[in-house]
Amino acid sequence: MSGRVLITGVGAVTPLGVSAHELYEGWVSRRSGIEDGVGACTEFDATAFMSAKEARRSDRFAQLAIAAGAQALADAGWGAQEPPTDPADVGCVIGSGIGGMATFETQCETLSERGPERVSPLAIPLIMGNAAAGLLAMRHGLQGPVFGVMSACASGAHAIGEAARMIRAGEAQAAVAGGAEATLTPLAKAAFAKMEATSPTGISRPFEARRDGFVMGEGAGVLVLESEELAKERGARVLGELLGYAATADAHHLTAPEPTGRPAAAAITRALRNARLTPGDINYVNAHGTSTPLNDRSETEAIKLALGDRAYDIPVSSTKSAIGHLLGAAGAVEAIATILALNGGVAPPTLNYEQPDPGLDLDYVADGPRPLAASGNGNGNGHGRLIALSNSFGFGGHNAVLCLAGAA
Repeated sequence: MSGRVLITGVGAVTPLGVSAHELYEGWVSRRSGIEDGVGACTEFDATAFMSAKEARRSDRFAQLAIAAGAQALADAGWGAQEPPTDPADVGCVIGSGIGGMATFETQCETLSERGPERVSPLAIPLIMGNAAAGLLAMRHGLQGPVFGVMSACASGAHAIGEAARMIRAGEAQAAVAGGAEATLTPLAKAAFAKMEATSPTGISRPFEARRDGFVMGEGAGVLVLESEELAKERGARVLGELLGYAATADAHHLTAPEPTGRPAAAAITRALRNARLTPGDINYVNAHGTSTPLNDRSETEAIKLALGDRAYDIPVSSTKSAIGHLLGAAGAVEAIATILALNGGVAPPTLNYEQPDPGLDLDYVADGPRPLAASGNGNGNGHGRLIALSNSFGFGGHNAVLCLAGAA
């Protein structure tokens, strides 16, 4: 195999709408999907993608994944019921930071108020973090490596990276990969607020001086990844390429990032090495950018450590400013937004950025959207294409970085 992993389809359900197109167009037009302090997928109707019975048998996070997966497969030109190659050669990896939180809470209430005999026999299958991957595989007949990834807010990026690895290793010809999360529930909201992680003002303003915590959101993003051989064989339209991936750990604190940013910087450096690129090849960074005081500072340090002087010339922006933090879905949704931004030739804006933080001195695209210019270093992997990094850093100290190229 050539080892190249091509992106042939994308699908998303986010607070900006029920498609990847609405995600990208909404963000670029500076529209916010955050209302009343949360990023909810208010336009999503599960029965548009499945029967009412199927919807009852899946938690909301899995419903979102199924919808995004259906969009991605249609976008890739796959048939609705079967893949374009041996089903045993198609994997499915879907990340989620928490899994079926809504089901967990409602079933706990049922147990407490009505007794164990009224607990649903479907409770565990709905709660399981791997349910989205399993349901997607069953729905589309995917019989290759299928599993879930749970690494907090890095889950979606880890899922995409691990899916790419299985393709490069020859374990699959294609994979459906991404992340899904639906935790806009009473317990989750209360718990995040109690740990002072979420914004009391309900405004997502990454890297800005007044940032005071992340805004909770929900959604899903799914990509179709294919080997170069399969994509060429079936004449697929190529949206982009996953050039590199790397993961590290802070080994520092369960919720706070390592303050120097060194472990995250190592993930960026290794992703570049995996892609056989240099900092001079990078045209854009889609930041993790949570709008928390600690994350935004440590990520800024990580970018500068990894990219050196080049960091000051690269636009850096955060999708979370427009949709909030989608937790385990964030990395996948942001990878999709990044690919579409590269193909659109723009650096999307960081919304709500008005007061600079003196300690954070990169270009956060406050005046965006802004045209992107190719660096044109011509090293073989990225020549003639726009290239970006998409960062994901999760509770537990999980760091995952994707290196993405737009269409040739």
